[in-house]
Amino acid sequence: MQNMTPRHFLDLDSIDADTLRGIVNAAHAMKRAGKAVPEAMRPPGADNAILVMIFEKPSTRTRVSFDVAMRQLGGQTIMLNHTDLQIGRGESIADTARVLSRYVDAIMLRANLHETLNEFAQHATVPLINGLTDRSHPCQIIADIVTFEEAKGPIAGRSIAWVGDGNNVAASWMQAAVQFGFELRIACPESLRPDPAIVAWANDRKGRISITDSAEAAVDGADCVVTDTWVSMGQKDAERRKALLKPYAVTEELMRKAGDDSIFMHCLPAYRGNEVTAEVIEGPHSVVFDEAENRLHAQKAILAWCLGA
Repeated sequence: MQNMTPRHFLDLDSIDADTLRGIVNAAHAMKRAGKAVPEAMRPPGADNAILVMIFEKPSTRTRVSFDVAMRQLGGQTIMLNHTDLQIGRGESIADTARVLSRYVDAIMLRANLHETLNEFAQHATVPLINGLTDRSHPCQIIADIVTFEEAKGPIAGRSIAWVGDGNNVAASWMQAAVQFGFELRIACPESLRPDPAIVAWANDRKGRISITDSAEAAVDGADCVVTDTWVSMGQKDAERRKALLKPYAVTEELMRKAGDDSIFMHCLPAYRGNEVTAEVIEGPHSVVFDEAENRLHAQKAILAWCLGA
C-alpha cells in the first residue's frame, strides 16, 4: 500500500503560497544545475521512481517536459493515452487510480474535464499532477513565473496583462496573482470571461485582479503581456470565437502601449496572425521559447516536491 496522504499538485489555490514560492525557487535552481540534477535536489528514491503520464488530449510540451524531467531526476516514465486504458471501455476512474497507485510513484493526468482530475485525486494514493484540464493549467503558470523572474526580477508587485479568452490558463493566472502577490489585468469579451467561481475566490482573498473588455486598458504600462490560442482542442465554435477575439490580437501597436521593457508570453502552440502577430512572437519582447524551455525545469521542481524533496 502506498502513502495514503500524497502530495497532489492539482491547482494553485490548493497549495499554500510559501510552498508555491519554494517550487518556483527550486525550478530556478534546477535550471542553473542543468541536466545533472544534484543529489541534494532529488527527492528520496528518485532513482527508482516511475511516473505514469495519462493523456486524454494530445501534447507536445507537457509530454516531453515531464518525460525528460523525470529522467533527469533519475526516474523512468510510462506514457498512456485514453485508448490504452480500460477507462475507455468502461472501467471506473476510481478503480484505475487505485490500481495505478499500486504500480507507480506518481501520476500526471492531462484530462478533458476537471471532474476527472478530482475523482482521480480522491482515489490515488500516490501524488497526482494536473497536466491540464478544462478548468486550469497550474504547471504552465509555474513555468511562466520562472520565465518572468528570469527576465524582470521578482514577480511580487508587478503587473501582468492577459489578453484574449478567459480560459483555463487565465484561471491559473488568477490563482497565481493571489498566491504570488502581483496585479493581473484581464481583457476579454463579455461572453468569454473567466470562471466566476475563481474570480470570486480571488476577490475574497483581496487579489489585485481586474477584468475589462479593452485590450488597450489592460496592457497599459504592464510588465508582461500574455495570450493564448483562441480555439482550444475540442471546441466546436471556432469561427464565432475568432470573430469575438479579433480585437484582442497582440500586435506591435498593442505591445507599444505596454512599454519598451515589457515582455510577451504565450504557452504555445501559437497561431500567428490570430492571437498574436509574427512580428510580436518573433520580436524583441518575446520570451516564448524561454517559457517553453522552463516547462522542463518547472516539471522537475513539481515532481521533486510531489515525491518529497
